[in-house]
Amino acid sequence: MNIQQLEYLIAVDKYKHFGNAAQACFITQPTLSAMIQKFEDELDVKIFDRTTHPIRTTDVGSQIIVEAKKVIDTINELKNKASLLNNVLAGKLNLGIIPTVSGFILPVEIFEFLKLNPKIELHVKEMTTDNIIKALKSGELDAGIISTPYSAANEFYSDFLFNEELMIYSADENESEKDSYVVPEEIDVQKVWLLEEGNCLRTQFENICQLRENTMKPKNLEFLASNISTLVQMVDKLGGISILPELAIEQLAENQKKMVKRFRKPFPYREISVIYYKPTYKQKILDELIAFIKESLSKKLNYNKDPENFVGIKPQ
Repeated sequence: MNIQQLEYLIAVDKYKHFGNAAQACFITQPTLSAMIQKFEDELDVKIFDRTTHPIRTTDVGSQIIVEAKKVIDTINELKNKASLLNNVLAGKLNLGIIPTVSGFILPVEIFEFLKLNPKIELHVKEMTTDNIIKALKSGELDAGIISTPYSAANEFYSDFLFNEELMIYSADENESEKDSYVVPEEIDVQKVWLLEEGNCLRTQFENICQLRENTMKPKNLEFLASNISTLVQMVDKLGGISILPELAIEQLAENQKKMVKRFRKPFPYREISVIYYKPTYKQKILDELIAFIKESLSKKLNYNKDPENFVGIKPQ
């Protein structure tokens, strides 16, 4: 019995497929199958029922998997403590990020953090807030970056990252004049493009304005955008308006930036935080990542320049 066998067991239990588990573990399927078979023979137990599709973990196997996860967690904690004693920031971190944030901090802040800390192995997944919370509870994630406050996340620890202004992206020339501002009552709510249901940015826009169905889309089109870049394209090609978080503006072309304007004071903003279950052996990595992101964004965001002119918008 060895550590690798335990990792292979956990992978098969997760993916319910030997081929997918082998791919995730970067080994061949025959090697993984042989290692698991050897483990089962050594303990004289059947961990997986190979006759079902997908593969089923037996009742005895489920209990073995629970213990295997405990062993792997303990080993990782020992490795992390050794790194700390050697003053080296190292280890593996599974991080979930909501889509309206990941595309803007991943290519810059997080990539730069990893360059400075090459011994950190960061696994990042784009997920909705609710799925991040589920994954934290199941142990799939170590931490999540979401818009806060969020009632369903009250049971977690929360560390503030940044406050980000919410802005208007408009194809209407009258609504896009330079140095112009808008109040919610001035928005033609029948021309608004929104993200799909369940996205916190959609909920925040709904909290700012009373919204109705977009009458600009074809009657035979049921459209649900899943990311901000799609909303920008819809506004560019079909007209109307949408809402963009401040960090998204940096990735717009120069002609598109001219279509961005602010609400009138107090400017609406959203709060972004890291949530996690409890301080663990990975806390040092989390603390360093949080500090790096906060420092990197401290001089970029409008909120930091005049916070008294902003009002927070809750995601739900």
